[in-house]
Amino acid sequence: MFLRMLNRAEEGIIALLLVAMVFLTFGEVIGRFVFNHGALWAEELTLHLSAWLVLFGASWGAKMGAHIGVDAFVKLFSSGVQRIFGLIAVALATLYCGLLIYGGWVYLAKLLKIGIEMEDLPVPKWMAHSILVIGLALLALRLLQLFWQIVKGESLSFRQVDEAQEALEELQSEQAADRGTGS
Repeated sequence: MFLRMLNRAEEGIIALLLVAMVFLTFGEVIGRFVFNHGALWAEELTLHLSAWLVLFGASWGAKMGAHIGVDAFVKLFSSGVQRIFGLIAVALATLYCGLLIYGGWVYLAKLLKIGIEMEDLPVPKWMAHSILVIGLALLALRLLQLFWQIVKGESLSFRQVDEAQEALEELQSEQAADRGTGS
């Protein structure tokens, strides 16, 4: 139940961030080129929105298997060995996330202590940069879920996009369609 709500919230936030960035950028372009006047804060806000989008997107990509991976070497081994490689890879990625979360936490604590605000917006900098901890914690959660799936035997490793396989399948379907139409 909690994970389902988290999934929906994550996808909703990603959609809102993307829409906000598009409208903000569009408005800024119209303002600058049509009215010769732009908002000073728009560039900084767009930059921070894109950072939030990237870090939420990394978590979403891990959940959906949308990341590209290089696994040609690993595929040479049996499924049992692939699972071991997968467990090691996911454990190392989770450890790395943990280190980045810790570093982000220290950084945010220092920003909070100093009390500085963003350059063009009256927002504390620690709030704008809090996505470091939030996004990496979400990514670590997705990695832990994947680790458990590998342990249970539901997955061998990271779910990832196989662009070469997708391209071959698309080419084969196009060729089949061409043969069917007589082209």
